[in-house]
Amino acid sequence: MSLGLHNIGVPKGANKAKKRVGRGPGSGHGKTSARGNKGQKSRSGYSSMRGFEGGQMPLHRRLPKRGFTNIFKKEWNEVNLALIEKVFQNGETVTPDLLVEKGVIKKLAKDGVAILGKGNITKAISMQAHRFSKGAKDKIIAAGGTVTVIASSNLTA
Repeated sequence: MSLGLHNIGVPKGANKAKKRVGRGPGSGHGKTSARGNKGQKSRSGYSSMRGFEGGQMPLHRRLPKRGFTNIFKKEWNEVNLALIEKVFQNGETVTPDLLVEKGVIKKLAKDGVAILGKGNITKAISMQAHRFSKGAKDKIIAAGGTVTVIASSNLTA
């Protein structure tokens, strides 16, 4: 038999009828509507709480708390010299706002931008950032650039 538009049909079992509960004993889901007998779970509107274990102390309360959050943690955008070498031209002034504009960093971190010394720099670039590593500072100055440390407004004295 060839397949044509006149004899295409849905495969057997593709269109399954919705389970109609509570519609008499003949359905197999009559009387208690497949919910068992009495109790909280048989009532309408029941939904268990996340993590509820039937009154037993739940797992998330049996396990000890671990770690802490340091409220004095510093958050920096770390940028390496190798990336600055790729993105910027000779004689340019690099600022945190320009780094965001050129897509080097997505947005400024709470404590500002830190320049790190991974990679080499050959261009004389004037850098402005909130923090410089010793290696980065030495490499920028050796290439004929300048380094300016910006005071972060979020830092407490």
